[in-house]
Amino acid sequence: MAFYHGVSTRQADTSVSTPVTADSGIAFVVGAAPVHTVGGTVNEPIMCMNYGEAVSAFGYSDDWEKYPICEAIYSQFKLYGVAPVVFVNVLDPEKHKKSVTESNYPLSDGKVMLPLEALKSTVTVTGYAAGTDYELFYEGENLILEVLDGGTIPANTGELTIAFDAVDPGAITKTEIIGGFDTTTKKYSGLELIDSVFPKYGIVADLLLAPGWSHNAEVAAVMSAKAAAINGVFEGKALIDIDAATVKHYADVPAWKKSNNINAKTQIPCWPLVKLGDRVFHFSVQAAGRMGQTDADNGGCPAESPSNKLLQIDSAVLADGTVVLLDLQQANYLNSNGIVTALNFIGGYVLWGNQTACFPADTDPKNYFIPVSRMFGWVSNTLILTYWSKVDKKMTRRLIESIVDSVNIWLNGLVAEEQLLGGRVEFKDEENSTTALMAGKAVFHVYLTPPSPAQELDFVLEYDADYVAAAFAA
Repeated sequence: MAFYHGVSTRQADTSVSTPVTADSGIAFVVGAAPVHTVGGTVNEPIMCMNYGEAVSAFGYSDDWEKYPICEAIYSQFKLYGVAPVVFVNVLDPEKHKKSVTESNYPLSDGKVMLPLEALKSTVTVTGYAAGTDYELFYEGENLILEVLDGGTIPANTGELTIAFDAVDPGAITKTEIIGGFDTTTKKYSGLELIDSVFPKYGIVADLLLAPGWSHNAEVAAVMSAKAAAINGVFEGKALIDIDAATVKHYADVPAWKKSNNINAKTQIPCWPLVKLGDRVFHFSVQAAGRMGQTDADNGGCPAESPSNKLLQIDSAVLADGTVVLLDLQQANYLNSNGIVTALNFIGGYVLWGNQTACFPADTDPKNYFIPVSRMFGWVSNTLILTYWSKVDKKMTRRLIESIVDSVNIWLNGLVAEEQLLGGRVEFKDEENSTTALMAGKAVFHVYLTPPSPAQELDFVLEYDADYVAAAFAA
């Protein structure tokens, strides 16, 4: 080293790593939004922190059948106050559109109300020019044509002849929701964009939703596959809606679940639809809000079940509006088949059910209990985020011991917070052969036991005659 005369210091890496806690309860929503009203993007994941950001990025309409992303925007931000949320709009105004035949539209108070689907740039008014005689702007549920002062449109004109192109959300197919990779544009689309969220935003979106589409067996299967290996390493859950248009009786729901191959631990199937006032929601959307809020109430940890927690609804309904009122036995029948539902029993409507779709075929608690399964995924995600920086460091005893020590400290903290009943990590000789270590492979065996939900509380009542004798003994 160079000559030095004096005192110097240097810093060594801390031997125990601070955990980088994985995100929990963050929804990733794929669907259609009225992006043509705000110049929004197509097939690009956009993270939003509040209602205003979401509306600015995607536009808004109360027609949720056409624009299910708006349903998720309303539920996540206005009803549950959960953030962030990542949205992907697949409605492409350049592709999903149709021509509307020239027609006469009434002019009232200097305005013509055109449908929200009308594409502003395509509007033509027979005999008049945009910018000179009228202007166009989106407001509420309409594209509004407003007559300009000084233009050539007479004040007493009763109607205008107008033609335009309109976006057509009905032209979207399940293939576009599923998405893929375009070899021409070299871009991903649809559900495939879940793998772009972490590189772009540094968050793990662990709840996958496709409201209005997840009842399709193929879409549900892809959602399950993506949830099992986000970015190839992270784990999440796919919230699946059981078709409330064709399945109209609770007893028929398990058969639909079976015939549509909804049976994975990464899937949480929900039935039926739910309603608040005049607004009808896909159950998956409200379930995502409920799960996110429950996680937030537990410090961002998914250890507690969302079951028996209040939903923001006043009824459960079928697609045709028929009210579904389940009693406890009927709701428990759905739960026994791995289906989440809504129950109005004590204290208002709650989400009811602790089981993932793999139940009852799979009875491993880490797979079928929603909070236990989510905890395993969350711990796994956290370990990956925390120790990724250790990859390619020198394989030494100190490295191994530092990882073991820091993981055990973190697990002990979770136990102290009652997020785990117990947890530890071991570096076992029998799992780490000399040849494996020579090849740079180390195996850490993590033992953990998340608390199961208190699903059944049984009180045994017995008549005790001794109390009679005691009462009259005096």
